Amino acid sequence: MTWHLVLTVDRKAPLPLTVQVRNSLRALIEDRTLWPGTRLPSTRQLAADLEVSRSVVVDAYEQLSAEGYLETRPGSGTTVSSRAHAEAGASTLVARDPEPVPETMWDLRTGTSNVVDFPRQEWVRCVAAVMNSAGRQELGYSAPAGVPLTRRVLTGYLGRVRGVRGRPEDLMITAGFAQGLALICAVLLGRGHTELGVEDPGHPGEREFITSAGLRPVGIPVDDDGLRVDLLERSGVRAVLVTPGNQFPTGVRLAQARRERLIAWAREVGGYVIEDDFDSTFLHRADRLPSLQSMAPDHVVYAGSASKALAPALRLGWLAAPSELMASIEGVRAGWDIGCSGLEQLAFTRFVDTGGFDRHQRALRSEFHRRRQVLRQHAETCLPGSRLLGRDSGLQGYLELPAHTDEHALVRAARRRHVLVRGGHFYTLGPTPRPPALVISYATANATALARGLLALGHAYQETSG
Repeated sequence: MTWHLVLTVDRKAPLPLTVQVRNSLRALIEDRTLWPGTRLPSTRQLAADLEVSRSVVVDAYEQLSAEGYLETRPGSGTTVSSRAHAEAGASTLVARDPEPVPETMWDLRTGTSNVVDFPRQEWVRCVAAVMNSAGRQELGYSAPAGVPLTRRVLTGYLGRVRGVRGRPEDLMITAGFAQGLALICAVLLGRGHTELGVEDPGHPGEREFITSAGLRPVGIPVDDDGLRVDLLERSGVRAVLVTPGNQFPTGVRLAQARRERLIAWAREVGGYVIEDDFDSTFLHRADRLPSLQSMAPDHVVYAGSASKALAPALRLGWLAAPSELMASIEGVRAGWDIGCSGLEQLAFTRFVDTGGFDRHQRALRSEFHRRRQVLRQHAETCLPGSRLLGRDSGLQGYLELPAHTDEHALVRAARRRHVLVRGGHFYTLGPTPRPPALVISYATANATALARGLLALGHAYQETSG
């Protein structure tokens, strides 16, 4: 097969042709015109297309392979390396070390999900059962807010495991948390809100999402007891997005006194608290409190999804909102789409109703507790002087580092040792000073891989500390 590539050379330019080809390809990869896995022409084909000697292209390919931009496998040709975009948003996307990139790379960045343990067989049985019994109603259009049976079963489930209070009519099935947040932002904007409080540090992707929805995210600092409600009271906002059960990314839990003060604030300003309960699956029993929504269902919008517990590809999320707010959310939703896949909802309903979801989450909690212990043990030996915040729950650990640590240099040194990790400042919004830190996700790294990655991270720590 002949593969084509948009690439040109200038024979009048002072740069050698090999350098031109190499630089042009590198630029196409760095600006994401060429994505990982993209198949490139053979050296013979590209040389013919550019009307240059084949050795020109061979030399360019070999240099880019050594730098980690390309990978060549016998029988498969040359493709853009899967590691070419190792650090999203960085100006230099790969390390330009002359040594070849090894097969092993430890990705300890947040934002990933444990899809390896997806309960395939049990899910297939649920899908098959739904398909075998589906009639005209099940195969037709479902209500935009969700299949009634799914809303009823999920309302019961959330009440049982998270203390969520409400009626099935006040629960909406969404295409993941992202759609739920978009709906809420649209409703708030329509009600005159111009700002939305967010935790700082917090999720940078959510802040960008809120901005694109037309609201200005206002950072509210977080300490060891969670959101600083006293600073929220002074901020002037009338709605705030929080992760009270297991704050992202620090892992601290919102203290009970602050929970009560937060609810009092919402009632006083006539505002709303949006509770993102993304991590509830991975909370140990000793760390688990009822949802914030259980304290004030008239002022808290509860949001969750199956993305972390099952798989993001399912695009299954939910909102439980006060009745008067749900009416507005449904009005916005009606102008956007006509609902999520009814068959997926019914398969999930069966998975929940037969106990499969509970069994799967119990297994995940045990596994991730083991990984957390590996992080705790290795942090003490590999990164001496660090402090792991939060309790032994969740998908990531927030490691505060000694004040003299150069966080950015450590992240770069870790990348050179093939450990992808982000520093604490990646998650901050405002100028509030915080100690240097690393946020280490173990969502996709099992205990063995995590231990090896932390050892490599420890070498980078020694290198930058010396």
